[in-house]
Amino acid sequence: MQIHFHGAAHTVTGSQHLLEINGHRLLLDCGLYQGRRDETYARNLNFAYDPRSVDAVILSHAHIDHCGNLPNFVKNGYEGPIYATLATVDLATIMMADSGRIQESDAEFVNRKKAERGEPPIEPLYTEVDAQHAADLFRGVGYAQPFEPIPGVTVKFVEAGHILGSAAIALEIEEKGRQIRFWFSGDIGRYGLPLLRDPILPEPTDYLLMECTYGDKRHNDPSAAFDEFREIILRTIKRGGKVIIPAFAVGRTQELVYHLNMMMHDGDVPNVPVFVDSPLAVNASEVFMRHPEVFDAETRKFIEEARHPALNFKMLTYVHSVEESKALNKRTDPMVIISASGMAETGRILHHLRNNIEDRKNTVCIVSWQAPYTLGRRLADREKRIKIFGEPYTVNAEVATIGGLSGHAGQDLLVKYATTVKQTAKKVFLVHGEEKPAATLTEKLAERGMHEVYYPDLHDSAEI
Repeated sequence: MQIHFHGAAHTVTGSQHLLEINGHRLLLDCGLYQGRRDETYARNLNFAYDPRSVDAVILSHAHIDHCGNLPNFVKNGYEGPIYATLATVDLATIMMADSGRIQESDAEFVNRKKAERGEPPIEPLYTEVDAQHAADLFRGVGYAQPFEPIPGVTVKFVEAGHILGSAAIALEIEEKGRQIRFWFSGDIGRYGLPLLRDPILPEPTDYLLMECTYGDKRHNDPSAAFDEFREIILRTIKRGGKVIIPAFAVGRTQELVYHLNMMMHDGDVPNVPVFVDSPLAVNASEVFMRHPEVFDAETRKFIEEARHPALNFKMLTYVHSVEESKALNKRTDPMVIISASGMAETGRILHHLRNNIEDRKNTVCIVSWQAPYTLGRRLADREKRIKIFGEPYTVNAEVATIGGLSGHAGQDLLVKYATTVKQTAKKVFLVHGEEKPAATLTEKLAERGMHEVYYPDLHDSAEI
């Protein structure tokens, strides 16, 4: 048995882990890598192996850095099943379609600029039609329901508490008379976050493949993070500005809306318009309503009483059309605009930033981890000169960052997660993290007697 680390190695995005078992190939996740524009396109376009040689794909959750390259994978010849939880099937279907539309739209916009400069056009990585072809291969499976994707491998999904439908992937493997337990954490959530159930710690396993995004950081208490969020809203409204928030359309957007609703309901901030400018967020909210089985008890009660905060908020408007989106940039009254993408790389958020970044009254609020070389990271790093669609802009708006809102586990929970299998794990592989978090987490685990911890390079392989 071998594992090949073809994505999310020495970085957070682009999850793609290939297992070779009993002469078959099983792929865990197939996500988009996000980084430098030129590198991103080439890295996502090409695979280190033939997609036609893979027998099955298992998807941990629907975030685009875990599912977003499936349409390209299928476009390149993959025809097998794609297993995911029921909620992930619904979410990933709309997220991949949205990604296809965005890539087509962005390519069209960029090509207009390129034509003006006499430069050759680019092609989108894939289209909305390609996304539908990938969605046709989905097979939904319930949590804790065993299934056999390839001979000799039994799999079950376990609650990860990260986003709707997110799961760890537990594999029971029989190969050449050996019994091997393998556990892929996917993205690990946090305890006590709104809407979702808490993540479940791993069962005894021989090999643990786990994320380490925040291996060097303890998170602030979520309530403290939302106190900080409230202060950002208050001071921006006071100076008559807009709060522009790049946010993932699934998970983070709903949490923000939930807390804005609560703050306005309690009188903690004035009632101002809140706009969710992402067609995907509208569709995602509908998916939320179809899957009450994966919510915590409090959220299910809200749904049963038809007063779920993310969907029933008088100051909230979901923006559907491009015309509605453009109209927001002509308004000068205080407001909150939540728009995708979460790393400010694609979609309508780029237009809101372009129109608001040079006004000192406004605030850009960064509420999630930002990959290196993305526009979101450049903003978080307080760069004063940025480019949007190739055009230069001066960052005069306030840039505020809030770390405690992350849907990823912090250092404490990551340590707890790994040490849960200390007595059985022969090796731990750290992925989905940059070098410093991985090194720090490795040290923390060594202090607790776990010394077989590895941080593989991109395209590294390991014998299991």
